[in-house]
Amino acid sequence: MDPKSRDPQTLARACAERMYSEDYASQALGIRILDVAPGCARLAMRVREDMVNGHGICHGGFVFALADSAFAFACNTYDAVTVAAGGVIDFLAPVPAGEELTASAREQSRSRRTGVYDVTVCNQRGEYIALFRGRSHQLDGRLLEDH
Repeated sequence: MDPKSRDPQTLARACAERMYSEDYASQALGIRILDVAPGCARLAMRVREDMVNGHGICHGGFVFALADSAFAFACNTYDAVTVAAGGVIDFLAPVPAGEELTASAREQSRSRRTGVYDVTVCNQRGEYIALFRGRSHQLDGRLLEDH
């Protein structure tokens, strides 16, 4: 099916499936896609023992990676190759091994080449763990092209 003939939700899902098929970093971290919609994505990851730092809590880089992946999936829901131009995170609470984290990304602004996305990271009790803001830049090319 021609990507242009798909409804926005179907297109968003096809883009996420395409990206995830070659996103070996997210796969290796055990990140799972829970939901995707135009400009939005919700991903989850269980904090493993090998993700814990010397303080006995999840290393911030893994929390950042989860948030960054949610951001990436959200800004690539339009079949346009889009990459990060920048991202910042605020860590709000520590996370022990075994916790299930969910990152929810939502588009705040999108223009022809740039976008701004906010991501909340929560634990399984719905407590905020981190807040992430990403800036995107759209490149030439399509995700679903030739696939």
